[in-house]
Amino acid sequence: MVNNQPLGYVTQGSLSQGLEVRLHVEVSVETMRVGKFLVVRGRRSQFFCMLTDVALGSGSARLLAHPPEPENQFLQEVLAGTGTYGTLSLIPMLMFTEQLDSSSPPRPPKDSDRSSPYAALEVQSNAEVELLPVKTIPAHFSQVYEASDRDFRIIFGWEDDPHRRNFAIGRPIDMEVPVCLDLDRFVERSNGIFGKSGTGKSFLTRLLLAGTIQRQAAVNLIFDMHSEYGWEAVQEGKHFSTVKGLRQLFPGQVQIFSLDPEATQRRGVSDSQELFISFDQIEVEDLALVRGELNLSEASLENAIILRNEFGKGWINRLLSLSNEEIQEFCETKMGSKSSIMALQRKLTRLTDLKYLRPTGKTNYLARVLAALDEGKHVVVEFGSQSTMLAYMLATNIIARRIHASYVHKADRFLHTKNPLDRPRQLMITIEEAHRFLDPATARQTIFGTIAREMRKYFVTLLVVDQRPSGIDNEVMSQIGTRITALLNDEKDIDAIFTGVSGGYHLRSVLAKLDSKQQALVLGHAVPMPVVVRTRPYDSTFYRQVGGTDWEAVATEIVFKAAEIARSDLGF
Repeated sequence: MVNNQPLGYVTQGSLSQGLEVRLHVEVSVETMRVGKFLVVRGRRSQFFCMLTDVALGSGSARLLAHPPEPENQFLQEVLAGTGTYGTLSLIPMLMFTEQLDSSSPPRPPKDSDRSSPYAALEVQSNAEVELLPVKTIPAHFSQVYEASDRDFRIIFGWEDDPHRRNFAIGRPIDMEVPVCLDLDRFVERSNGIFGKSGTGKSFLTRLLLAGTIQRQAAVNLIFDMHSEYGWEAVQEGKHFSTVKGLRQLFPGQVQIFSLDPEATQRRGVSDSQELFISFDQIEVEDLALVRGELNLSEASLENAIILRNEFGKGWINRLLSLSNEEIQEFCETKMGSKSSIMALQRKLTRLTDLKYLRPTGKTNYLARVLAALDEGKHVVVEFGSQSTMLAYMLATNIIARRIHASYVHKADRFLHTKNPLDRPRQLMITIEEAHRFLDPATARQTIFGTIAREMRKYFVTLLVVDQRPSGIDNEVMSQIGTRITALLNDEKDIDAIFTGVSGGYHLRSVLAKLDSKQQALVLGHAVPMPVVVRTRPYDSTFYRQVGGTDWEAVATEIVFKAAEIARSDLGF
């Protein structure tokens, strides 16, 4: 629990610019950190605020011109609180108003109430408390307090809440109470995890994916570009160590499909399924997405449409087998461009270097992925050594297009029958390097742009992971429901994070002051108000909590039993 003594009092402010608070003399300005959660107790309402700036104030310009000597501690203490003082800038995010009898006049909070505005409330869920958007401000000299554990519990909930599917993502600065996401709200919209390289985006992503699996909030399709989510991943640090992937935490619920089965087996994953794509499953729209990687011109794509219309699904195989004379003859009869078709043929030969592509295939591996998702299995698509941008973007687009078509069909059937058994499982698709798919030039053409804008009504959302949010189309960013952002330095990236966020300019200083590791600003649809958290460690404690198994204890027990058997065999 925090200290119930007030930190300071409101001196001025406005609804649009926030509140200015003067610290009490006994409160050190050095204990105040940007991003801290504070509560202002008004006469009728309590205001839940975020600390956005810390400043020093002085009652006289002459004092600053002639400051006391550093060794004159007595004079410094005399001036503290009167001649010199600390000030805070707060942004109210939510408010709560007690329901009083209409005949009772407003009263200031009693001393016994000051630890929490809910001291008289006995609640089993934060769903029972009505938190309102801020439409007014507290009066002059309203007292400011540190938020208590109970404040956090009421606002952000707790994991064992019987009415909500909550998941603790971390803890607030300088406190040990969990901050929870409402996973039902989280998965119903597309979301983003952002931060510059090395800030722990992959660990945050793995954390959230484990939460959705444990709480059964959605089924997941994860495009694992660097093989970090399926079986295990390397942990950053001075000494080499690994952390467990989703397959190890949830062996019966997660299935790995590998586009490079040999590489996956070399890493010690023995139960993955292979995944191959044939040329006849590649459409012109898939090539349009990777036109930059293949250096395709607009003319080449137009002639690809002519070839597809002529040869059908097998147009790529047919094109690669055409001789120069056959291309010349085709262009004379079908009004194609010989130079463009020959250039297209030459550039598409690069596709034969991708291990997961085959000219033809008897097995429909994409149907297996869809079947696993329909069964409620969480699918990790590993790329292994096929982690170039061309390999990654082409495969993800092809698979996602099939997902789109399948879910549109399922949603239409559900809307027609209204039968709960026909309702599609909520699906969340995780993609890394998201700006490659969602940049302004291609977002309207790619399937991921369509999913971000429209697929919520078809029960499909995205979890985008990126270090360059400024490269994502503004319209798509405005559709991102919950944004979990680690440290960013680039001004354009910081601006992009607050696209479509009311009052986002107040939070810029908070984002810029995050630590480079294990801190994130969480705001949006899945949390009642923005909050800075120390993200939850992804370690053996977490494994036990989400997987329900103490993996280290299991390993120790196996070794112990093996030793007992050996001693028995030796006659001891």
